[in-house]
Amino acid sequence: MFIGHFAPAFLAAAVSPERPRLGLMFVAAQLVDWAFFIFSIVGIEHMRIVDPPASVMSPIDFYHMPYTHSLIGTTIFAAALLGVVAVLRRDVKLGALAGLVVLSHWLLDWLVHVPDLTLDGTPPKLGLGLWDLPWVAIPLELGLTLGAFAFYLRRTRGPAGPPAILIGVMLLLQAISWFGPHPESAGVFFAMQALLAFGIMTALAAWVGENRWFRKRGNLAFALQ
Repeated sequence: MFIGHFAPAFLAAAVSPERPRLGLMFVAAQLVDWAFFIFSIVGIEHMRIVDPPASVMSPIDFYHMPYTHSLIGTTIFAAALLGVVAVLRRDVKLGALAGLVVLSHWLLDWLVHVPDLTLDGTPPKLGLGLWDLPWVAIPLELGLTLGAFAFYLRRTRGPAGPPAILIGVMLLLQAISWFGPHPESAGVFFAMQALLAFGIMTALAAWVGENRWFRKRGNLAFALQ
């Protein structure tokens, strides 16, 4: 799961208190992956290229990620972000939404990953394995992403250009991930590429969020208050 992780971010931004906070929700959506790739660079968690490939869609074996991709670890990240947002933004509802988006990461990964997720960092390893069924995984990821993006656009108003650029870049990066050449190694360079991709999409999402507002019906905001 790559851009599909941002589907909950679009949904949460569309129902968040006050104006849409899309940049924040994009951070929440990939918070544990930000942490994983940073941890992999410093040697706390690990991945590798395996032959035969770990799955039909990815040669990468995410064989050691007990802190970021265990359910308990993801919950801790979610609680931490909830607390930070609640304190800095003085908005518990917004923090709770961000925390739920963080939690969605583990559930979406469970759908597509071959068994490499855990509940508490120890076996058994879990994963439904849809990466071995591209004809299911690809429409699922596109459907989740585009459906949530459409919902976000319906709930908000603003110039069409920024969201069009955002979704275009997201689809381009996803196409490269699916159909581009596989990495030769899963080292620092690969991790930095992933972090750069997350950074680009998050920056664009923040830009989009700053240029959109909730639609109104009369004098009442068409957003959850």
